[in-house]
Amino acid sequence: MEVIPAIDLRGGQVVRLYQGDFRQETVYSTDPVAVALEWQQAGAPRIHVVDLDGARTGRLVNFEAIEAIAANVTVPLQVGGGVRNIETVSQLVHAGAQRVVLGTAAVRNPSLVRFACQALGAEAVMVGLDAREGKVAVQGWMQAVETDVHDLAKAMAALGVLRFIYTDISADGTLKGPNIKAVAALIQATGAHIIASGGVGSLDDLERLAAVGAEGAIVGSALYRNAIDLREAVRRFGDQN
Repeated sequence: MEVIPAIDLRGGQVVRLYQGDFRQETVYSTDPVAVALEWQQAGAPRIHVVDLDGARTGRLVNFEAIEAIAANVTVPLQVGGGVRNIETVSQLVHAGAQRVVLGTAAVRNPSLVRFACQALGAEAVMVGLDAREGKVAVQGWMQAVETDVHDLAKAMAALGVLRFIYTDISADGTLKGPNIKAVAALIQATGAHIIASGGVGSLDDLERLAAVGAEGAIVGSALYRNAIDLREAVRRFGDQN
């Protein structure tokens, strides 16, 4: 199982939100490249980068920071937030992103997902399944829709998507543990590759995700608050691939 550090960008800075609430923000660094290099040196197999401003506005806002990260690290990047059209997908791939994450667009414009999979290959496209109580949230988690997470995953798989990021919004940033039951149910229902995000606070949490078959786990606050040592986590779980 891959242990993937997160870099969330807002106003060019590295931040973390509590349960996706933009009013509950902690700034951890003003230098995203330095943070990315730190995670690379600790053995990160890839880095998860999110443009939080982009997720809210529907367009890339922190592209310069994303581009700088891509130019300075050698590990693969998966990037999301504000990706609403094929031009933005291409822009991120050209900048160096190995995978582009589509969230709101998967709900609002599924044809974009199909086109991206056909144009770039399914390995370059991911769909973010961001959920509150099993229902999908969009627009930087600010809007809820009546779409069930499982239904969205199955619809996206039918369009060619192979890999999903599942985030339990209520757990995100809390360090109180991921929603293991929901992750396991999604894996069983879809048979897809699932990367879990939200709530990871300990190595035991990572152990539980590995046990239910998660392909990866995105870790944010636990790294920034020193609750998990990335080097140790990668060493422990990297051999389980």
